[in-house]
Order: sequence, then C-alpha cells, then structure tokens
Amino acid sequence: MCGRFVLAAEPDDIGEHFEVEAEDFPARHNIAPTQPILAILDEHGHRASRLMRWGLVPGWVKDPRDFPLLVNARAETMAGKPAFRDALNHGRCIVPASGYYEWQAGPDKRKQPYFISRADGRPMALAGLYTIWAGPNGEEVDTVATITVAANAQMAEIHDRMPAILDPGDFDAWLDVRGVTGAQALPLIRPLPEGVLKFHPVSSRVNSANTDDPDLIVPVRPEAPPRPRQMDLF
Repeated sequence: MCGRFVLAAEPDDIGEHFEVEAEDFPARHNIAPTQPILAILDEHGHRASRLMRWGLVPGWVKDPRDFPLLVNARAETMAGKPAFRDALNHGRCIVPASGYYEWQAGPDKRKQPYFISRADGRPMALAGLYTIWAGPNGEEVDTVATITVAANAQMAEIHDRMPAILDPGDFDAWLDVRGVTGAQALPLIRPLPEGVLKFHPVSSRVNSANTDDPDLIVPVRPEAPPRPRQMDLF
C-alpha cells in the first residue's frame, strides 16, 4: 500500500508537468493520511488543482467519525465496492508526488523504510478517486484515496503492492469523467514497467508522521537487526 509520500517540487514545476495552475503548497517530505494533499481533476473540460483530505469519505456517509479511513483503493476490487464505485465513474483525479515510502519486512519482523521515486526524476502521477462529502450543516469536505495495484517484479522486493502511477499519455483519459466511463478507464490502472522507478533505504525517522524534513529521503545504510544475545556460560 501507499501510506506516506513526498511532494517537494515547486508549484510552478507541478503546474508545467501536469498542465494546470497548481495550488500553492509547501514542500512536504512525510505526508500522512488525514492531511491535505494536492489533487488534479477535470472541471468543465479544464484541469484544476485542489487541496483535499487524504482519506476518502463517500457522500452517503452520515458521520465520518463512524466510518473507516479509506486511504487506498485496490484496483482489482474498487469497481465493485460501494465506497469507490461512484468515484471511479465521476471522481477520478491525479495526486502529484515526488516519491513515496514503503516498508520492507525483514526476517526478524523489523521493517526497513525505503524511498521510491521515478528514475528520470519527473513527478509521479498517482491515480486517485475523490468525493465531496456534505455534512448536515452544509459543510463540504473534498476527500481522496489513492489507488494501488500489484507490485511489479522490481518493487515486489520491497512490498507486494504499489501505487497506480499513470503514464503522461493517459492523463486526459483518466481525468475525463464525462467522456470516459469507469470501466473504460480501468485499463489505465496497471503496474509500471520495471526500471521506471528507483529506490533506496532511508532512516526510520520517517516512521513518525510528526517528522517532516528533507533529510528523510537521504539514503542510509539498511538498519541491521540486533545481534542475538549470547548467554554467559560462567
């Protein structure tokens, strides 16, 4: 799954890459669920950007406090899930990212975090679904979930899932909820070919969502598991 990611590019660079006037946002190196994230969508035939809460809340939910946090949607099942079905047809979006974090489980059950980014240095286009939740008092909250797919062979070394990352040639079709149905858009959601991404181990400081600084993505040596304690025979 994808539970943390980075967006450190300048708004102008995001705007140029995604052909949109990007909302102003600060560089973030440890974005976590429930926090505001940048999303790109189609509004009346034109691309627009909007800050949304990461954690989708379907419109039919009465009280978000009584509903589980939907951070990711599995590509294989989302078309049949009531929580995602309408968004697949009417609320497709792109979440820009500089990279994301994933944790590799070791034989001793300790988890080593990795930072994963595109090998060519370009921003990632995470496929997403969004809804607008309207409360009983007229309040509205834009909410979004990112989509995951089975990992390709390269990424499977770290985790069995990976975000669905769109090819630039597929941006228009994915965002075009008026002319492209959810069923027609589903083939755009697929694992990237091997070699498109690169990854390296990073500090376990990223485990805390309260930690957010550029050093989080600096490569480190994998943290070795503790040596077994030797018993004193005397």
